[in-house]
Amino acid sequence: MGIVGAGPAGIYAADLLTKDETLAAAGVEVSIDVLDRLPAPYGLVRYGVAPDHPRIKQIQSALHKILDKPQVRFLGNIAYGIDLKLEDLHRHYDAVIFATGSDRDRPLDVPGIDLPGSHGAADFVFWYDSHPDVSPQWKVEGSSIAVIGAGNVAVDVARILAKDADDLLATDITDNVHQGLRAKGVTDVHVFARRGIAQAKFTPMELRELDKQPGVEVIVYPEDFEMCDASVAAAEESNQVKTNVKVLQNWAIRDPRGEPRRLHLHFLHRPAEVLGEDRVTGLRTERMELTGDGGVRGTGEFIDHEVQAVYRAVGYLGSPLADLPFDEDRGTVPNAGGRVLDMDERHMPGVYATGWIKRGPVGLIGHTKGDALETVTNLVEDRSSLPEAEAPEPEAFVRLLEERGVPYTTFEGWQRLETHEESLGEAEGRKRVKVRERDAMTRIARGEG
Repeated sequence: MGIVGAGPAGIYAADLLTKDETLAAAGVEVSIDVLDRLPAPYGLVRYGVAPDHPRIKQIQSALHKILDKPQVRFLGNIAYGIDLKLEDLHRHYDAVIFATGSDRDRPLDVPGIDLPGSHGAADFVFWYDSHPDVSPQWKVEGSSIAVIGAGNVAVDVARILAKDADDLLATDITDNVHQGLRAKGVTDVHVFARRGIAQAKFTPMELRELDKQPGVEVIVYPEDFEMCDASVAAAEESNQVKTNVKVLQNWAIRDPRGEPRRLHLHFLHRPAEVLGEDRVTGLRTERMELTGDGGVRGTGEFIDHEVQAVYRAVGYLGSPLADLPFDEDRGTVPNAGGRVLDMDERHMPGVYATGWIKRGPVGLIGHTKGDALETVTNLVEDRSSLPEAEAPEPEAFVRLLEERGVPYTTFEGWQRLETHEESLGEAEGRKRVKVRERDAMTRIARGEG
């Protein structure tokens, strides 16, 4: 089996395949290659989670155990669509699961969104997580910044923008990120959510962490604290919504603390226009009102906010994959229960999808387990009709990579890179410091310097 994508979705799929009782009962020996375009595994756990979230990053230890299984082989620094085509994968694997995730910002169709000073959250997240394929340079401009969105990514971005850069020195951030954040002059971060407090998508843990930053005061406006019948019902039915509402309510009624930096949470504000001529000078929002059924409608009242930058965190999209159909609106590969469908909505034999490229960027990391279970269950059900690989031997695939001059990395190489990053951290009294450059990561992983 081949799995393209070594994030949680792909690794969980590998784990389920090694545990499948149907395959074991049939005496089927499972051999799985997990491929990734990056030299290191773990996907968004390494490059999409804020550096000050060590609890979430602890999931890496569970993923490590799966990749360390004898039936599983990690091969990194392999770009599907460049180094390999679908026909190559069919030649070496009976089935292929695509788990490439969502790596692009969803666009926001408002006037002025393309002005200099307007950014996608994914670009910023990849920068502060030292993704090897993004520029090491990022200048946080302005003293007042708007963040558009009401999910965990939005609050992560807002927290990093408001945080004192030195408070991140205990994490694995690289020096360029520390220096870039240290140079910022941010005093106010404004988060704008189109819907109400009961419809916000962030988790209570993410929300509470906003208020745990030294020197940062979280401000919630009582006039935004509107609850309709549907909002009350949502709070009664969901502990997450109930907790969020309670936390926000307490923040709305407390006395100001007078901290030097402020993080403002605005609800029922629809972004209507990014203001400015040569660059961002403000954000215009429309005041919304609840409709009683969980929806909102515009009131026709517009408010201009003076900001010098806008970060949109309104969702991610997957990227098209060579030789596969693609739904550009949803940013996913068309599929039925993980079975990839061609243009005629017929299952492409031996081709499957899981994770965000399958269902869109919905849910937390843990939700990918159930998603992978559906895909793997259908794959196992199809096993008698899978096209048989011409060259299934593990050595044959490695020979292909070497013939094409692909400088691939392995799990053993990743462990070598991990040890190197830990040694960099030890020198600074930290657990780890990331290696940012792709070439350096590859050389270290391959034992070439």
